[in-house]
Amino acid sequence: MLFEKVYIEGLAYHLPENIVTSVEIEDRLAPLYDRLKLPQGRLELMSGIRERRFWGKEVLPSEVATLAGEKAIAQSGVDPEQIGCLISASVCRDFLEPSTASVIHNNLKLPGEAFVFDVSNACLGVLNGMSIIASMIEQNQIEAGLVVAGENGGPLVNNTIETLLARKDITRNETKSSFASLTIGSSAVGVVLAHEKIAKQGHRLAGGVSMAETQFNHLCRGNDDSGAGGDWSPLMDTDSETLMQEGCRLAGKTWARTREVLGWSNEEINRVFCHQVGKGHRKLMYEKVGLDPEKDFSTLEFLGNTGSASLPTTLAMGIEKKVLKSGDKAALLGIGSGLNCLMMGVEW
Repeated sequence: MLFEKVYIEGLAYHLPENIVTSVEIEDRLAPLYDRLKLPQGRLELMSGIRERRFWGKEVLPSEVATLAGEKAIAQSGVDPEQIGCLISASVCRDFLEPSTASVIHNNLKLPGEAFVFDVSNACLGVLNGMSIIASMIEQNQIEAGLVVAGENGGPLVNNTIETLLARKDITRNETKSSFASLTIGSSAVGVVLAHEKIAKQGHRLAGGVSMAETQFNHLCRGNDDSGAGGDWSPLMDTDSETLMQEGCRLAGKTWARTREVLGWSNEEINRVFCHQVGKGHRKLMYEKVGLDPEKDFSTLEFLGNTGSASLPTTLAMGIEKKVLKSGDKAALLGIGSGLNCLMMGVEW
């Protein structure tokens, strides 16, 4: 997919105040560590994640997504009446029905004629939402659109800890499938895209490529038997090593195809923003895509993996720190369980 008329006009994030360190998580897991003789510090050592953040127990995805959306709209200068589509792209939702987007739409008082719906695709949700809205803008169906996500990793981490502690017969090998769950954090993000005729920022979304290898859909699966929102008690089972290997291999193929579609070379890429998983994943992915890791902007050390909000939050923080300058080309390298990849290019 190629876009000529689509611009990133607003990009904002909202973070929880509650910081939980990897040391604190391991302190809670001390009985398990002692019983299995697991070394303290392994969580940060293996993942590179020092800390992550969690919302309060009663906070709903729609609440924080609304705040991020408000910031993105204000930053963009786009009139809310011009927003023709709102997509909520979180893994986390307020409830199964209706869409969480409907709550956010009402909170933001967006136009009644706007398209309003949820898109959920693991850690790729926001990028998928951006591609949908960009296509609508390119076809002159809407003037502008907003993608939001409010990811809440707290219930998953807490439920994983409690489940591990409750299993008195668990082995060291069996704990491996829960490791990825302990790297999850929370963030909310909002992205405003606009047609060139109303865009003022000059940051063009050039296009991208999506690729899937769904034979690997079993490598990471989450379940939730108790509902969404404040009562959400999910668990996730992940084959982290195989997921990393196959995911990074797919990333290499997807980026090669993305370069071909955009007509870009690795040498002309100025900055790279990728889905934040862990330091091992980042190292292998940069090897597979052939990009210089020095061009990477990282947030995993203090945010962890914030799901669909991860890459756009990282991009927003990078922009805030002025790591992109006018004329730069930036690569957005998205990857999610399924397996799915979506990679995009931005001309800043």
